[in-house]
Amino acid sequence: MPLSSGIKARGIQLLLGRVMSRVHKDLRFTDVPARTETLRVETGAGPVTCTVYRPPATTATPAPVYVNFHGGGFVVARPEQDDHICRCIAATAGCVVINVDYAVAPQRPYPAAVTQAYDVTAWVAENGAAGGWDGSRLAVGGHSAGANLTAAVCRLARERGTFSPRLQILDSAPLDQVADPATKRSLVAKPLLTPQLMRIFTAAYVPDPADRALPLVSPALADDLAGLPPALVITAENDRLRDEGDAYAKALEAAGVPVTHRVFEGVDHYFTHTGPVAAGKEAVDLMAGALRDALR
Repeated sequence: MPLSSGIKARGIQLLLGRVMSRVHKDLRFTDVPARTETLRVETGAGPVTCTVYRPPATTATPAPVYVNFHGGGFVVARPEQDDHICRCIAATAGCVVINVDYAVAPQRPYPAAVTQAYDVTAWVAENGAAGGWDGSRLAVGGHSAGANLTAAVCRLARERGTFSPRLQILDSAPLDQVADPATKRSLVAKPLLTPQLMRIFTAAYVPDPADRALPLVSPALADDLAGLPPALVITAENDRLRDEGDAYAKALEAAGVPVTHRVFEGVDHYFTHTGPVAAGKEAVDLMAGALRDALR
């Protein structure tokens, strides 16, 4: 009897979670001090633990704030994989960074992660005075699955009129959960993401196929993109997700959304974590610079 997608996803959590969240030693920015604390936010899908990264003490207060969502195929819950990005952004962009430990599948399938991501961001926007940041100067972003959640948060914020991110950062985002992963081509023979792995992620996160075309699940399939926040879209040349990221950047631009789009050549998915080091550092610097400009 074939194993269910839920069992396979749990196997990935147990056997591959640590491997999938490794960061290249030369990308850890251990020379950048991390001033952190833990925060717990109540949401409509249960409490969420967040790690707060503070900018250098010399930064003018209250500093702007960036909400970060980690990757992991909606299955791996290891927000610490983004420690290097969070500490670098806090130090160089001069903003508070909130790293969100959202719920993952198969234990908590869609829409739990979307609900938590939105509710945490709304809370951050509303509680700047208590938290010690400027909630009116807010940006959101993430890598891979976290970039998908970023797009969902921005859609909900636009629809509900609750807060207005000044920037969304979409790094190597899965934006079409309907297309068969086997149709998503790479320029290299053995890209990091295999169709089998991608199918496990999608089936665990969105068990009902009817939900996979929803705009909060597959932002690339939506046709109402006007009014979304300005975007920094990062794609990797050899990534199976590159084409949908490139297409989404063009669609946002066509809808009148200011877009900065950068394709990093010769790299694959997760390069901001595993390298090549030069490209990874350049991408993180690009994020920090975009945030610095957007949150002034």
